[in-house]
Amino acid sequence: MSVSAKPKGFHSLTAYLIIDGAAKAMAFYQHVFAAEIVMQMPLPDGGIAHGELKIGDSYLMVADACPDEHFVSPHQLGGTPVSMMLYVEDVDTTFARAIDAGAKELRPVHDQFYGDRAGTLEDPFGHIWTIATHQEDLSPEQLQQRMADFMSEQQDA
Repeated sequence: MSVSAKPKGFHSLTAYLIIDGAAKAMAFYQHVFAAEIVMQMPLPDGGIAHGELKIGDSYLMVADACPDEHFVSPHQLGGTPVSMMLYVEDVDTTFARAIDAGAKELRPVHDQFYGDRAGTLEDPFGHIWTIATHQEDLSPEQLQQRMADFMSEQQDA
């Protein structure tokens, strides 16, 4: 019997977030993003060595920071260059729930030129999330024109 190169249900790419307080982050993601906890491997001190959540049709892995092993959190680094993109059914409700639960708004929710309604926030653990609901399918030509129009508006502002 052969084993698949990736576990059942996983996509080829899965985000793995290093967090100060992974257990609290898992609870935050459950509350805000309706994440399901798939599994968690606790450490003796109460931390999380490895956790897996499912948000929509995608998995997210998390673990507590372990600087000795070069696994550091955004707070330990003073920020993060990585951003997560999450599509949800109702961006306005999900975004508001995240803010109410302690996230910080970085960009308010608004209609984007590329056909999504989206906003960006920083979760309480230092990770950046753009939350969106796709509203409009665009052809490559429409997208290019809207991008050009958007850039022109930015230069005029």
